[in-house]
Amino acid sequence: MNKNKLKIQSLSLAITSAVFSLLCINYHFDISLLALVLGLAYSALLYFFGYNSVFCKNEAKSISIYRELLQYEPFVLLICFVLRRAGVNGAPFALDFITVILWCVSTGLSLVILHYLNIKRIGKIDPSWLKYLESHSLSSYKGAKRGLLEALSWVDALVQAVFMVLLLNIFIVQLYEIPSESMVPEFLIKDRVVVFKTLSGPKFPLSDVGLPYLKRYKRGDIVVFRNPHYSDDRKSEVRTFLSQIVYMLTLTRVNINVDEDGNPKADPLVKRVTGVPGEQLMMQDGILYHRTAKSDEWSVVEDDSRWACWNLNEVRADLRKNNQIQDYPLSQSDYDQMLECEKERRELDVQLVRARLTGLAERFDRAWRIYARHQNSGDLEKFFNKEGMFEYSIFSRHYDCTSKLLNSTEGAQWFRAFATDWASSIKTDFNGNLYEEANYKLNLMIKQKIAQIIVRDAELIVNGTFENVYSTDAQLLEYMKEAQKLNDYVFLIDRRSFGAFPADTEDGKPQYIPAGCYFMMGDNRFNSLDMRHSYTPKLVELTQYDRYSVTYYSNLEPQYVPVRRMLGTTSYRFWPVTRRGVPGHTGMRK
Repeated sequence: MNKNKLKIQSLSLAITSAVFSLLCINYHFDISLLALVLGLAYSALLYFFGYNSVFCKNEAKSISIYRELLQYEPFVLLICFVLRRAGVNGAPFALDFITVILWCVSTGLSLVILHYLNIKRIGKIDPSWLKYLESHSLSSYKGAKRGLLEALSWVDALVQAVFMVLLLNIFIVQLYEIPSESMVPEFLIKDRVVVFKTLSGPKFPLSDVGLPYLKRYKRGDIVVFRNPHYSDDRKSEVRTFLSQIVYMLTLTRVNINVDEDGNPKADPLVKRVTGVPGEQLMMQDGILYHRTAKSDEWSVVEDDSRWACWNLNEVRADLRKNNQIQDYPLSQSDYDQMLECEKERRELDVQLVRARLTGLAERFDRAWRIYARHQNSGDLEKFFNKEGMFEYSIFSRHYDCTSKLLNSTEGAQWFRAFATDWASSIKTDFNGNLYEEANYKLNLMIKQKIAQIIVRDAELIVNGTFENVYSTDAQLLEYMKEAQKLNDYVFLIDRRSFGAFPADTEDGKPQYIPAGCYFMMGDNRFNSLDMRHSYTPKLVELTQYDRYSVTYYSNLEPQYVPVRRMLGTTSYRFWPVTRRGVPGHTGMRK
């Protein structure tokens, strides 16, 4: 490569950079204006210190400055690219595509020029340049000046390394540290994994331009993906991009990528693919089911049982020792109690429950008639509104509920409706929807227990013995013990089960996960806030088939993740070295 060719390339670089900068123009007065200013200023520096000073005026003293500018040129233009798209308006795909092409061309030119301006090759371009650079090397300086220059060189190396790692992280490979126990026993906190991104279609920040999607995910793959619970608007994406730079510049000590409360965002996430395009999912009692357009019959996803971990007390002993697993959501006795509740619900005789609730309604009616102090009317629907029907609330304030009913002119009528209204049209056909059937029966179990407690309260009040035996009445204590078990189980159901997803249409037509989308869950199913859940619980009815259904707080809101938000698969665990290897399923007993 002779000097004239390098001169032409230097001019081409300055022009390409300037054109790139001009394409960053925006007519809105916001942060995006900085892209044009920064880009044109840097292009002017490239022209002045490169083409003009080094190649036209043959000034060897400008070579070092020009080399520094060349080294930072890809990173500065990348920042301009992000700034242009950080304002009120983004950029159309065509403009993104053209600017990315220009970025690639300018980066290529920078690397070529840097290659030939290297100290090992520059003598072939111009021996006088080499002589000047050798006479002005770092070793030629002494004292404080040398110390300052060495310090600046270290800072320069650090900054360049940060930006180089940033590019590698975006397009090639990234290292992740596992932050939570959602993937126990496969991953423990502080496990470190390698994720290759190239085949997963990495894109330039804030754009859809990048490498094509070549990776085909399958069920069981452990993937890293952007958390869809957070906004992906331009403002948040800019913050994410800048946070990566700050995080690396501060050697992982400062993380500005925080949520509205100032807590670090759980982004990205590491979960396992459990649902693939073209299928509808349902999970009941910890068993995952699916169906497709080719078969409308629900069938068990057999593979899911290989990695789904419901009872951490059963994982390998070597993973449980030395507090490697910090949080056990359920003790063995809690787990056994949950299984017992599920067994009782599955075996529930609905006709027997109807007979029992009818009898309880008659007993309350007799107690209500004997009490005969009905002073209030017309406010029961307000008292037992959606919040008032919260199952925990009814159990915990059962005496207040009973007193309200006994003192109301409509108390006996309301209680009978609560106990028996559902029985006028018993639901028997759920079209294979195990989730709806399970919640229907669970609602009956809870209502039966509520009715037993309220009737017992009423009879004790009517007999004038409530205050004396409230804390010692054997029957009431037994009911409350059973109520506690049911309440504990309700607390688990959103992590143990979910209904048909995607949900059927209003006319009952099944919907399926779209092409290019996937559903993910953590292996540690009781300790994983994943694609089953939202971050905001809401009060919902336990079943839609009972006008007087109890309610509970649910954060169940399944969603799938489009492939564009998936960053890659966990290809290798390199730390701790005792468990290094390709992740699969390593935690359960063998």
